[in-house]
Amino acid sequence: MTRVIFYTASTLNGFIADEHNSLDWLFAVEPPPPGHYERFFGSMGVLVEGSTTYEWVLAFERLLEEPAKWRTLYGDRPTFVFTTRDLPVPEGADVRLVSGDVRPVFERILEAAGGRDIWIVGGGDLAGQFLAAGLLDEIQVAVAPVALTGGAPLLPLRVESDRLTLRSAEQQGQFAVLVYDVGREA
Repeated sequence: MTRVIFYTASTLNGFIADEHNSLDWLFAVEPPPPGHYERFFGSMGVLVEGSTTYEWVLAFERLLEEPAKWRTLYGDRPTFVFTTRDLPVPEGADVRLVSGDVRPVFERILEAAGGRDIWIVGGGDLAGQFLAAGLLDEIQVAVAPVALTGGAPLLPLRVESDRLTLRSAEQQGQFAVLVYDVGREA
């Protein structure tokens, strides 16, 4: 059964990017040993991200200048980008620009996943929209030993403990990886 998963890294105090949308804090932490991410990514059929995340990936990986890297990074997985703007797409990449509420687009995302899982890459606002719509099944957070004074929050909405059930907590290098099942609102 296809699961919709928000998988991200976060600071100890709940930010996924700093005040300048930078992830320098994340790259300063020793990466976890290989294995978990590779297994996770191998089960994904489609990626979903907001325009800020998408534009960050394009710039960081230089994908417009080196479009062949897209296939190396993501294979032939479709990527849905929620945006209100017309954004560039690397040549040969299966990027589908969509806008508005996540609910009307969800059936297309589900079909594109082909029975595999759906990765909500980011940001927190988009993941919050999926959660609020009752479309998010799981949250995986790799908590880094870093605290920031501000930035983009992990989830910019209130979520009570009756919606989240801790399934596992695992140390992966310097990261604490927390996996929560998301319950539907009563």
